Amino acid sequence: MNPYLLIIAISSVIILSFFFNIIAQKTNIPSVLMLIGLGIGAKAVMDSNNLGNNDLQLDSLLEVLGNIGLVMIVLEAALDLKLEKSKTKLILSSLLVAFLGITVSMFGLGAFFMYIFPDTSMYTAIVYAIPLSIMSSAIIIPSVGRLQGKKKEFMVYESTFSDILGIMVFYFMIGADGGAGNGSIALEIFLNIFATLALSIIVAYVMVYLFQHLTMQVKLFLIIGVLLLLFAVGKYFHLSSLLIILTFGLVLNNTDVFFRGRISHLFDKEKVAPILKDFHSLTLESSFLLRTFFFVIFGLSITVSSLYNLEVAINSVVIVAILFTVRFIALKVFAKEHIFPELFIAPRGL
Repeated sequence: MNPYLLIIAISSVIILSFFFNIIAQKTNIPSVLMLIGLGIGAKAVMDSNNLGNNDLQLDSLLEVLGNIGLVMIVLEAALDLKLEKSKTKLILSSLLVAFLGITVSMFGLGAFFMYIFPDTSMYTAIVYAIPLSIMSSAIIIPSVGRLQGKKKEFMVYESTFSDILGIMVFYFMIGADGGAGNGSIALEIFLNIFATLALSIIVAYVMVYLFQHLTMQVKLFLIIGVLLLLFAVGKYFHLSSLLIILTFGLVLNNTDVFFRGRISHLFDKEKVAPILKDFHSLTLESSFLLRTFFFVIFGLSITVSSLYNLEVAINSVVIVAILFTVRFIALKVFAKEHIFPELFIAPRGL
């Protein structure tokens, strides 16, 4: 491909994404849906001109962009969250809603998959149900900008908790394919949560302490590089790496909570304040760029022909009905003040 045409295409996508954000603010239509639509439209144009995309290795690009983008999005969200005693109920309710939503949804969808595919084992059905049971923070976080106060914070916490819990359960279900019992799986998940939480706290304190002592002009991308390294290493060892990213962002943005008493002297808030502002801007811009190309490429990889299949459409409606029923019950039980519009903000996927 001509490199100048490629530069034109990349630049055009970035510019269109900027205008999609403006449209989203005025219409409440998530910009990510417009980006996916742009990708689907681009694929149609490419197919009509016999420009195949088999050589683009879309699956590999999606995996890399998706993981890096998720790190930046969660970090951006964490840098917006202030931990206060008055928010304890909000955080706890979002955790319970995320936990109940994943648990009931994966068993409900698993039962439905076993019904439509009678030869499917319970284990296989649940494994395939887990990705559909997880709230997608990659879509939710950039889509709730117009929500105010606690409603926005609730969606950020819930989607992040859903990602963390869902990814841990998914990896351990895959690891249990060798025949581990239910008790063994539960024990491994508990140990994983404990190990990841302990590691996250240690890493967060060390990173924040080092953050204020970096004197080089180029240091913000160094921090991001270290976080990406920790994320990838954690994923390799099947730890919930998002918890590391979330904890670092929370500690950095809530130093009054985490650096108090005997360790208060380890942190100089006045020195870090301007750096934190620049770091926040960098994560915001980076997540915008990564999100833009991820969802456009995702649109390029979608095959829309299956949408015209009646059986697929009926099964899809049943799946959506199960997910929304479970979500309504979870919100009704644990977060009555967050039913609308939170009920309808429920994109799914790892």
